[in-house]
Amino acid sequence: MAEEVSELSVTVPWGEIRGRVWGPDDGYPVLCLHGWADNCGSFSTLIPLLPKECRYIAVDLAGHGLSSHLPPGVFYTPVSYALDVSRVVVALQLKKFSIIAHSMGGDIAGMFTALYPEMVDALILLDTYGFIPTDSAKLSEVIRQGMDSMLRFESEKGEKKRIYTYEKAAERLKAANSALSEQSVHILLERGLTAVEGGFVFSRDLRVNFKNTMRLSLEQSLVLLSKIQASILLILAGGGSDRMLSEPAQDKFTSSLLHIFQERNDSVVTVPGDHHVHLNKSEVVAPFVSDHLRTKALSKSACADHKL
Repeated sequence: MAEEVSELSVTVPWGEIRGRVWGPDDGYPVLCLHGWADNCGSFSTLIPLLPKECRYIAVDLAGHGLSSHLPPGVFYTPVSYALDVSRVVVALQLKKFSIIAHSMGGDIAGMFTALYPEMVDALILLDTYGFIPTDSAKLSEVIRQGMDSMLRFESEKGEKKRIYTYEKAAERLKAANSALSEQSVHILLERGLTAVEGGFVFSRDLRVNFKNTMRLSLEQSLVLLSKIQASILLILAGGGSDRMLSEPAQDKFTSSLLHIFQERNDSVVTVPGDHHVHLNKSEVVAPFVSDHLRTKALSKSACADHKL
């Protein structure tokens, strides 16, 4: 599928959403949403192992990869990201599609699929639960942290990005996420670095590091989950997401979400590997993703085409 890869650019009010597209023009569309601080390269090893009759649209979320940063004074939140997904969907004139999402991308995919349930056939969550509830008692504290971070950033007129050599940037990324393989580090740096005088800077917006100010309680998360009509596949990494949660209180909610997935008869599997297993060892994840796309999306799409 390598020869069928092309660059994507969708105009948005503050610039553009960039990404990459794999597969035939008339293929069944599958959106791919990466995790926090990553970029669409996160799917570079997985997509070539998936069904060839699909068209995979992997985006660099705003503030990540080659996509434009949000205007000054604006927060990055799951809702703003979900709105960007809508912008891409409208620009590409997509009516029915599926979503593969990793980590933070799963929060965005969960939000979008709950808001537009009629559009998504299958939702494949890679080491993410689709929603990360926050303890209601901690809401004010967490939101304030995000606001204070923004105010400090603005008072300093934006933090100056550090310049690295390529080798030092690779070391920095590896140190920040020791689970990434050497190959995965270089894949993510393809769109994760910008050349400047004297070396490279990380391309992502520093504001993506701030605490998310748009929080959901467990009750709100469960209500949104109940709106999802798509067939869900939840792939958990044995050494993954539970260790990646930024707030210890959040892990007590994952069992509640997991219970609901099981009640819905969604598919839940656990694979050996870490949080980035879909990138590091994509061959472990690909069979489950491929089977779900074929049975829950492609077969449905074929039936719809037949009725037409």
